[in-house]
Amino acid sequence: MIKTVEWTDEGVSMLDQRLLPNEEIYLMLRSYNEVADAIKTMVVRGAPAIGVSAAFGVALGVKQFVGTDVEDLEEDFNYICDVLAGTRPTAVNLFWAIERMRGVFQKAKSETDSVSEIKQIMIAESKKIFEEDLASTRALGKFGGELIPDNSTVLTHCNAGALATAGDYGTALGVIRGAIDAGKKVAVIADETRPFLQGARLTAWELHKDDIPVTVITDNMAGHIMKQGKVDAVVVGADRIAANGDAANKIGTYMVAVLAKHHNIPFYVAAPISTIDLECPTGEQIPIEERPEREVTHVREHQLTPDGVGIRNPAFDVTPNELIAAIITDKGVARAPYTENIKMLFEKEEAKASEA
Repeated sequence: MIKTVEWTDEGVSMLDQRLLPNEEIYLMLRSYNEVADAIKTMVVRGAPAIGVSAAFGVALGVKQFVGTDVEDLEEDFNYICDVLAGTRPTAVNLFWAIERMRGVFQKAKSETDSVSEIKQIMIAESKKIFEEDLASTRALGKFGGELIPDNSTVLTHCNAGALATAGDYGTALGVIRGAIDAGKKVAVIADETRPFLQGARLTAWELHKDDIPVTVITDNMAGHIMKQGKVDAVVVGADRIAANGDAANKIGTYMVAVLAKHHNIPFYVAAPISTIDLECPTGEQIPIEERPEREVTHVREHQLTPDGVGIRNPAFDVTPNELIAAIITDKGVARAPYTENIKMLFEKEEAKASEA
């Protein structure tokens, strides 16, 4: 099992994804500031993994509070949450996890004035978020695996595997693993995913590690490969899904979706229900992160572009819902009309929670 991020007594252990596939090195992050920096600099990436990391960061900051006054702890807690929330703007799981930790803190504060007890409650909640993420990707993989034909080839863009979640299964790659676990033969084509090369470096690494057949192509080969009839389905992850089903994922995903539509290839988005932002009506309201220019101009220390030229580096684009065949979640599969069917997924889940 790939351990993307993990809580330990020493701090938060995190696989440094910037160094893959050449080096498999785990960092030990001993403060919430170090966790925040790791999220910002893409030591960890992928919306679910970012959410779990943020929860651990909050818990770590609370754990390290020195004092006995709950009001002082709350002041520190709010500051910690604000620091972590300021790391990356697009991945909604970041904010979902922080808001969940805020809610648990307020409940704990209303029930006890013991700083020690509140610390334990917050650590326990962060671990619960971690465990729920592992379980959700397994459920998502089972739902999605049913949509993948036997003896098929699936194209994916970016990395939405174990490395993009708490570990183990993943979202888009969880769908592929789910199909394989159901006895199907599935091969993968991975776009390299410029400029950070998550497909070439990360998707290829983890699939090869699991003995799942994978072929890497450059991003501008996707249309040619589809035209040759070598792609049976496209499965991608998401960093935020709007209430109407528009989905933000790594830059280049929209282009892949347009090509898939033209070639009558089903285009699936796989993400836990926590990635759906019901407060965001459409993809037009999703904030798009701009990353540093150096990610485009250099590959590690090798410079690719001349000094002085203009550079754009949006990290994400938005695929409109009409290009999406289905949204695969841990609570079921939603199809068009998305606004109604996404809402039904949430209502169904709320009904289960109230019964429990």
